[in-house]
Amino acid sequence: MTSPVTVGLLHPGQMGAAVGHELAKAGVRVLWCPTGRSEASARRAEQAGLDAVPELGSLLEHSSVVISLCPPAAAEETADAVREAGFSGLFVEANAISPERARKIADDMAADGVRTVDGCVIGPPPGGSAAAHLYLSGEPGETAVAAELFAGTAVVQIQTEGSVGTASSLKMAYGSYQKAACALAGVAQALGRAHGVDEYLTAEARRLAKSPLATPDYLTGVAAKAWRWAPEMREVSQTLAAAGLPQEMAEAAATVFDLWEADKDGRELSLPQVLDRLRRD
Repeated sequence: MTSPVTVGLLHPGQMGAAVGHELAKAGVRVLWCPTGRSEASARRAEQAGLDAVPELGSLLEHSSVVISLCPPAAAEETADAVREAGFSGLFVEANAISPERARKIADDMAADGVRTVDGCVIGPPPGGSAAAHLYLSGEPGETAVAAELFAGTAVVQIQTEGSVGTASSLKMAYGSYQKAACALAGVAQALGRAHGVDEYLTAEARRLAKSPLATPDYLTGVAAKAWRWAPEMREVSQTLAAAGLPQEMAEAAATVFDLWEADKDGRELSLPQVLDRLRRD
């Protein structure tokens, strides 16, 4: 069945394209704007079954719901572009940003009559046997509209009882462990390699618990994504500070991820290459 709702997706990275593909499979028309996007984005969008429109204005004119899934640093810029273009529908802010930024974006949108739902995506890109959880917060009627889009898809929608900022708070709390743990594992493996004890370290980690430390090859994928994770950890830092909690670990994790920035989207990285990036000598 084809949904009467048309969704604008900004912008189809790996997660965004997978989310868009789930919507397209469910009969929702999903639009994206290739202006300023890379060939890789265009390839992902085509494979996901998204419809390209040449300009943002055209995308907004034909969309009743816009979903923003972009790197954290671009969240406000993306929201401002949507607002300033005169969009009047429902804006789903689904980026990994602090609750304070989510509320600011929602306030700015409301000043121009745009309704905002706060979203948080946790899990791998959905598809096949892999499911992602989409947490939604805000006005119940508006979160229900966003949730209904994903009915029957591999995106499991969970409506929280909180206001805008609640879903982003969850993303920050989850990321503060999950991504910091990857940073810790990278540093530990690099230290073990420097002293020739990395095989023993991995063996002990596997014996005691399953973790990124126990699967060091996973760190090659972490390095490829670190350019996106560093800004997210700085959002975590701001969230911790706002709650009166220590923020140094989040800042330290961001610093580690910065050292992998040159490996952006790398697909042929070896583990020794990844670990050697962390050495400063």
